[in-house]
Amino acid sequence: MPQRMADVLAHRAQQEFIGRAAELAVLRTALDAEGPRVIHVHGIAGIGKSALLARFAADARAAGAVVVQLDCRRLEPTETGFLHALGESIGADTGIGALTQRLGALGATVVLTLDTYEVFRLMDTWLRQIFVPALTDNVRLIVFGRERPFAAWYALPGGGRFLQSMALAPLDKEVAAQLLVRLGVRDEEAARLARYTHGHPLALRLAAACEERPWLVLEPAPLQQALDELTRMFLADVGDATTRHILEGASVARRTTISLLRSLFPELPPQDAYDRLQRLPFVDAVSDGLVIHDTVREAIARSFRARDPSRYLDYERAAWHQLRTEASSAGDGELWRYTADMLFLVENPVVREAFFPSGTQQLAVEPARCQDDAGVTGIIRAHDETHAATVLLGWWRRLPETFSVVRGRDGTVVGLCCKAAAEDVATADWLHEDPVAAQWCLHLKRNPLAPGEQALFCRRWLSLAEGEAPCDVQAAIWLDLKRTYMEMRPALRRVYLSLRDLPTYAPVAQRLGFVVLAGQETVFDGMTYHSAMLDFGPGSVDGWLAELAAAELGIAPAPELLDVAARELVLDDTRVGLTPLEFELIDYLLAHAGAAVSRGELLRHIWGTTYTGNSNVVDAVVCTLRRKLGGQARRLETVSGVGYRIRHR
Repeated sequence: MPQRMADVLAHRAQQEFIGRAAELAVLRTALDAEGPRVIHVHGIAGIGKSALLARFAADARAAGAVVVQLDCRRLEPTETGFLHALGESIGADTGIGALTQRLGALGATVVLTLDTYEVFRLMDTWLRQIFVPALTDNVRLIVFGRERPFAAWYALPGGGRFLQSMALAPLDKEVAAQLLVRLGVRDEEAARLARYTHGHPLALRLAAACEERPWLVLEPAPLQQALDELTRMFLADVGDATTRHILEGASVARRTTISLLRSLFPELPPQDAYDRLQRLPFVDAVSDGLVIHDTVREAIARSFRARDPSRYLDYERAAWHQLRTEASSAGDGELWRYTADMLFLVENPVVREAFFPSGTQQLAVEPARCQDDAGVTGIIRAHDETHAATVLLGWWRRLPETFSVVRGRDGTVVGLCCKAAAEDVATADWLHEDPVAAQWCLHLKRNPLAPGEQALFCRRWLSLAEGEAPCDVQAAIWLDLKRTYMEMRPALRRVYLSLRDLPTYAPVAQRLGFVVLAGQETVFDGMTYHSAMLDFGPGSVDGWLAELAAAELGIAPAPELLDVAARELVLDDTRVGLTPLEFELIDYLLAHAGAAVSRGELLRHIWGTTYTGNSNVVDAVVCTLRRKLGGQARRLETVSGVGYRIRHR
């Protein structure tokens, strides 16, 4: 498709930069030996953070600095994910010591930048407490995101000299008008358009890309309304229905790939659809696909969903099926991308906000320290009665590492959470003194996990002011809990938690899949504590999120392939009996659906032997299973050089 002049001008604008002299001057102070070690740049969507980053990176390199750029949209929000991505960028091992030393050795001045930091907030505490202090003196960190830094950043040694926070404002009218002129707008039109767009860079580029110049009849409007109207006008000006059709379908997804376009639009050549999107001025090409700018994508999606909700849902369902298929064979380094894509389809705010918070959460959650004793003890005694408090304080005395605390802006402890991997505490002699945890251990004994699977005990969370009631402190704790989920996946299978106020949390908990463990209530000092359990299933957190999305989209779960009680395959309307070895093998593969399982692991688990030699017993049972699976045999795959894998569906 020939490029239109509006496309050419918009693309050229992305390569140019205007204004922001004061902001660039602040960023350049990071290159000084006595400059700030960390700079946080924050501003609303479309305000020009990434453009400022690109210009500063070019200036810093011209000044002799080494610049390492990471886009947080591609980073798994775990310590492992961050270190792996950084290691790939600089060619180093993924141990934090080796990485930080390698980073510091890259040059006399090294700048590490993190763009779209708002999607990486799960890891803010680790970054601040562990990673940044490990950096050598010649390394600077510059963060670009939508939210201002947590107050806890200012508590780092050096205070204001260590950290510089800078808010990005809209361009002033004169600079905005200059940008419009560079984009092909006539002088006499630029001033009025600068006022209408409020100097918002994305709005300026959208308006300049509209060939018909429709703003001459526009009335003053708030920024969001102006962005929605300009997006609508640009789409009307795209020129051909096919590109608009592709753009609407792509708006349902977090990122767009050729395989996703093939699934959404089977009637179109996927590479052509990809190229059409890539030419648009608000679409960025990243290493793993295309990303439509959030502000524009949201405007398109709102309009599309309101106008044609049925077709919008069809696209969401097609995206779900494609993502689920690709995720089942994704490697560890790629799995987070599909998890994030699946999360994007989940509209349940409890889930989505927990992983991708859109608000201005300013409370930091950190590992508790010994000097937090008064704060932790005070909160527990303020909200739990004598016996319950004594039991929880027993955890604090024996296992302080299981506690994290929430700090207010002044650094005081305003909340706490006690959580631990079950395998780390289940064998402790003193655990029988806690009837809640003892009940959880009993439940695990009666309902054992498969080898390699783990459970998480979330023993208690409390806010100084609100106890266990919903509040900002609780929201911060739950955000940190999701970080723990990500760290423990794919081994994490279950979460156990305890609470008193069951009616408040029951509706939300049920939507997430928690079940109350009937008959396992504990009474302390006349108060009843309920236990609830979430079983993620064999797919761990990623499978759980996929099923949540499927439920919201009205996608019926696939029928179970194996009737465990009857030890039979369920194939459409037919049931097929299995030998003991066939049953054990497929049951084990289904428990690890999507993962490659080695022959050695199958021999150990099913045959109870470590001998591998030239044995073909596994292959022989797989062969008979495939015959019995019939039309479903394609789900049982051979993984070359490893063993076997069974797909979810």
